[in-house]
Amino acid sequence: MTVDDTGSGADADGRVDPPPVSAPLDRGDPQGAAEPGEDPLALRLEGLILGAERRYTPFQAARTAGVSMELATRFWRAMGFADVGQAKAFTEADVLALRRLAGLVEAGLLSEAMAVQVARSTGQTTARLAGWQMDSFLEGLTEPPEPGMSRTEVTYPIIELLLPELEEFLVYVWRRQLAASAGRVVQAGDDEEMVDRRLAVGFADLVGFTRLTRRMEEEELGELVEAFETTAADLVAARGGRLIKTLGDEVLYSADDAGVAAEIALLLIETMANDETMPELRVGMAFGTVTTRMGDVFGTTVNLASRLTSIAPRDAVLVDSAFAEELIRSGEAPASEAEAAEAAAKAEKEGEEPPTYRFALQPMWQRPVRGLGVVEPWLLTRRNSSPA
Repeated sequence: MTVDDTGSGADADGRVDPPPVSAPLDRGDPQGAAEPGEDPLALRLEGLILGAERRYTPFQAARTAGVSMELATRFWRAMGFADVGQAKAFTEADVLALRRLAGLVEAGLLSEAMAVQVARSTGQTTARLAGWQMDSFLEGLTEPPEPGMSRTEVTYPIIELLLPELEEFLVYVWRRQLAASAGRVVQAGDDEEMVDRRLAVGFADLVGFTRLTRRMEEEELGELVEAFETTAADLVAARGGRLIKTLGDEVLYSADDAGVAAEIALLLIETMANDETMPELRVGMAFGTVTTRMGDVFGTTVNLASRLTSIAPRDAVLVDSAFAEELIRSGEAPASEAEAAEAAAKAEKEGEEPPTYRFALQPMWQRPVRGLGVVEPWLLTRRNSSPA
């Protein structure tokens, strides 16, 4: 690509560069170039957080980083930032980040498509984190430290105090999560299992959530969703599962072991049932091959778990036949109550300890499931309780 001093760019065959690269909204500080209508306090906050002033237009940032406008545009849009035309909105940090990401592609460590995925997954994850943090900080500021100060004005000193600590904590948690993820990859052994793995996948869904949204105030609804997500996240993590994502009234989690996933599901049901402020819950789970991409899971197994959730009774857990077979294979559940009784009688006759099962399975009526054909759900309960 060739460039001239006017800021336009064209390839050797005359093709014009794509629209200007997108950039973080409201980038800059008081020393940067403010755009018409920008709030001075917003600029001060931006300068505090970014630690640098606005210096470059999108074209200048791409040229300084030594990358094409096309690649720069793809990176910035993947991170979720809006186009800013030819305004000066970029800092030295933006140029350095762009150069580093492009350098990984040039060195052959990442393909261009993978680099864009890195930008997108990082942008999506941190956007939600940053939004949640700001909402939480401002919500907690019920009384300004000085009379006459608005909540917005209090934001600056709060961020000034929290920024270094939060940055260190973010890096710490990311390293911890990366170490855990790397450990799972190594344990997988088979290269194919790194992407397409056999996992237990579960959806937990609040019953009647749509009706609740019509009856509850927004603040109450927000508190309910936060309590549900917090409880689910804690239970999933404590038992060795992985929370994939939350969708307000629904959480998606996975586990390498069907027994772990089953224990999480039943704990979720029991915990929510003991909380009078919570709606009833239903859980659907499936076991099988799952494709993992950008921290999410895809495939028929995931779709089946979702469908089972939609047909599960209130305060109950439904699993597919593959999940039931895995519990039976691992000795976590008997194939039937008759088989359990027979095994116990045999053990007693031979003077041995009878087998212990954590879970019980009850086959349900086969039924057609949209997009997946006919499935045979199984009702999962604890072994010491009578199957419904």
